[in-house]
Amino acid sequence: MKTKKVSLILIFTLIISMAMAQSGDTGRTSFAILGGVGYQNLNGEDNSGDKLENDMIMGYHFGVNVQLPVAPEFYFQPGLQFSTKGAENTVSILKSTYKLSYIEMPLNFVYKGQLGNGFIMVGFGPYVAYGVGGKAMYESGSVSSESDIEFKNEVVSGDPVLAVYIKPFDAGGNVFFGYEMAGGLFLQLNAQLGMLNIRPDSYLLPDDNSTLKNTGFGISLGYRL
Repeated sequence: MKTKKVSLILIFTLIISMAMAQSGDTGRTSFAILGGVGYQNLNGEDNSGDKLENDMIMGYHFGVNVQLPVAPEFYFQPGLQFSTKGAENTVSILKSTYKLSYIEMPLNFVYKGQLGNGFIMVGFGPYVAYGVGGKAMYESGSVSSESDIEFKNEVVSGDPVLAVYIKPFDAGGNVFFGYEMAGGLFLQLNAQLGMLNIRPDSYLLPDDNSTLKNTGFGISLGYRL
C-alpha cells in the first residue's frame, strides 16, 4: 500500500510540474520514452571508515519524460522511470549479490544545441527515488540462497536479525550527454551519484557510522514524440 501511495504521489508531482512549466512555454513541449542499461554499485564506508570494496552489477531502466521549454535552447525535463541498482561482493568462497528496484523521478535541466540535422544534449539535475523491491542472493560453491530486502528507515528490536535492510528513499544527482536526431531518436550517456546514506539506523549498532550510497553509469536509447 505504501508503494502504491508513493507512486501516485510521484505521478501527481510530475503532472503538476508539467502544467506549471507549460504556462510559460516558449516553444514545443515534447514527450519521450527511453530505456537502457548500465553498471551500478553501492559505495560508501564501513564502521571503521574503510572504503567498501563492492563490485558493479548490470542494471537497467525504462520510463518516460516530458521536455518543457524554459528559454531558447534550454529545457526542464522531468521524468518517471523504473530502475534497478545494487552491487556484488565476494569474501573468500561466499559471493553476495544485492539487487534493488526503484521508482525514480529525474528532474533535469537540459541544453540542446543544433548540430547537423539534430541536437547535441547536455543535461544535469537531481533525482528522487523510492525503493519498491529487492533481493539478496548468496552463493557458496553449489549452495545458494535468496531473500527479500526489507526497506526500513530504522531497524528496531523484534526485526529479523539476519535480514538485509535498506532505507526506502534515495536522492542524488544526474548528468548526461547525448545526441538527438532530427526524427526524434536519441542516444545519451548517463551518470548518477547518490547523495543519501541508504543504510538504516539499527538498535544493534547504535554508534554505526557506516555509509551506503547508490552510484552508476550507463547508456539510454529513446524516442522523442
